[in-house]
Amino acid sequence: MICIDNPRMDAYFNLAAEEYLLTRFSSDIFMLWQNEPSVIVGKHQDIRSEVNLDFIQENKIKVVRRFSGGGTVYHDSGNINLTFIESNRRPEFDKFTKQILELLSTIGIHAQADERRAIYIEGFKISGSAQYIRKDKVLYHATLLFSSNLTILKSTLDSQYRYPKNNPETRLWRSVKSVKSPVTNISEHLSYPLQIKEFKKIVINYFINSSKDNSLYEFNKEDIAAITKLKQEKYATTVWNCQT
Repeated sequence: MICIDNPRMDAYFNLAAEEYLLTRFSSDIFMLWQNEPSVIVGKHQDIRSEVNLDFIQENKIKVVRRFSGGGTVYHDSGNINLTFIESNRRPEFDKFTKQILELLSTIGIHAQADERRAIYIEGFKISGSAQYIRKDKVLYHATLLFSSNLTILKSTLDSQYRYPKNNPETRLWRSVKSVKSPVTNISEHLSYPLQIKEFKKIVINYFINSSKDNSLYEFNKEDIAAITKLKQEKYATTVWNCQT
């Protein structure tokens, strides 16, 4: 497995990078990444019913639609994202959740997962996930709230939009609604101080060292050019992000 510690904070680029890795690489992949303040919505969601549009416009928060399903999540520099990609005709997504739980146990966090593979500490959510299958390839990505601004998170995801009743022109009946849960930060449950930079090092080292065959990989010029092209043609466009 190749492990990528992606330093870029551009949500458009990072969502494009996931698709690029899924479609262009044959190796199994783990990628660690973060975004600047952004809202990431599921492929089949209606933005207006998920996000406080006035708030995100006032605060210049990006909205980016990913290619997998699932619910809407808020990203900032206090949140990290984990992406797993592998060739597997019989996907076992629970194993990725188990790996994250085992990772958390190394820093003294004893968390639990539910049937949707969301992860909780004492009933408070710290991680959501989504999955995608493409031919014989599978992708699983998950968030980890470490030290996010939970006030902004809640304001961002507090949609004020109400659809007119019996409006046949809307696609609300086909959109997937997020399952809302009370949230917390991992940092609030640690028995010792830990900065997010230190936590990221723990995460990347955990997966690199999980097998002697694993290695670090950095995007080269060709990778960056291809990802940037996909970003510009898809993930940074209004056509992709604002479809309802």
